[in-house]
Amino acid sequence: MEIWVNPACSKCRAATAALDEAGIAYTVRRYLDDPPTAAELAAVVERLGLEPWHVARPDGPAADAIKALPRDEANRQAWLELLAANPKHIQRPIITADDGTTAIARTPEALSPFLSGPGDGDGAGVAIAPPIFRPGPR
Repeated sequence: MEIWVNPACSKCRAATAALDEAGIAYTVRRYLDDPPTAAELAAVVERLGLEPWHVARPDGPAADAIKALPRDEANRQAWLELLAANPKHIQRPIITADDGTTAIARTPEALSPFLSGPGDGDGAGVAIAPPIFRPGPR
């Protein structure tokens, strides 16, 4: 399991603390120090069943560019490249399980499926539910 975090983010700290408490093994990617490529972001949004603009934070250094970029298929690659170049604008934390299931774990509900396995509670065989995410308008 891998989790993309910003250590300054309270939601990221809460997610890693919950994984630690549950005894779940994971790898941390500090995505501001090790930004994802446009291709990696494309894979993440595909696994989420979302579009790049759904995982964008509208505040920060590239806010004007984000607000100006049309939310349509013709601009999908431009969105991916903008987020790769400005990782501060990516929603976080993003968790990807070993089976490829991915969630934006900003809420306890979105994180909880990653915290327990069936039966013994040791985290083995993590049961995954669809991510809880309320995207904005397309």
